[in-house]
Amino acid sequence: FTLPSFPYVFKIIKDVFGASKNMDRATVKRKYLMVKHVDRVGRMADTLEFSYAALPLARFHPELLQELRTLAPSSFEIDGDKVIIKHLYIERRMIPLNLHLEKASEPELEEAVKEYGNAIRELAIANIFPGDMLWKNFGVTRYGRVVFYDYDEIEYMTDMNFRKIPPAPYEEMEMSGEPWYSAGPMDVFPEEFATFLLGVPRVRKAFLKHHRDLLAPKFWQEAQRRIREGYVEDFFPYPVELRFCKLFPPAAGAASS
Repeated sequence: FTLPSFPYVFKIIKDVFGASKNMDRATVKRKYLMVKHVDRVGRMADTLEFSYAALPLARFHPELLQELRTLAPSSFEIDGDKVIIKHLYIERRMIPLNLHLEKASEPELEEAVKEYGNAIRELAIANIFPGDMLWKNFGVTRYGRVVFYDYDEIEYMTDMNFRKIPPAPYEEMEMSGEPWYSAGPMDVFPEEFATFLLGVPRVRKAFLKHHRDLLAPKFWQEAQRRIREGYVEDFFPYPVELRFCKLFPPAAGAASS
């Protein structure tokens, strides 16, 4: 939750998780702590952690209080004119990427989709697999940079097993609602990303133009190989046209290396 006049977002861990999520409070806290110990390479939102934060009760909308009572009753209490949040994270507010894409022009959409794929690539190269890569889990900063901010399902890249979906033993099985192949808890099938991410035609077109290789195991397996071999990538927070080497070219007649 947030305030219209406040550039930050308050995040509280739910007591109630969806039936499809194998998640609990301790796991979420462990994931957020993990983020503190990894190189975020400018693609993961920084988080401030607080305990027993007192906020004015008058600033809470009744609907928000009801939602807190429903989803996170153990995380807060009301003491007089204060709401005491027992544990929360604060992040700088961004525009959720899914909302940005809904209103974006064609050039803006292509740039945002390109940024999204670049964020995933850079995290992978830095040994972070986002896990849940839905558009809503990424935000757009005021400078147009796409940043990941939902850490519930992140894992180290080197712990994952990226696989290609094996061919079905017979054609009818492909139409079945059940998979014909086994999958372990750390198995990932990049081909499946398209099903969840590329349902909007213009988004699909932009993604396939810039990041088609993210839909195949080869990119992910190659990233794992380089990490395990100790290769350290360079990450640049600014596009080439804004780097100093472009802004300040050598003077005429100056020696170059």
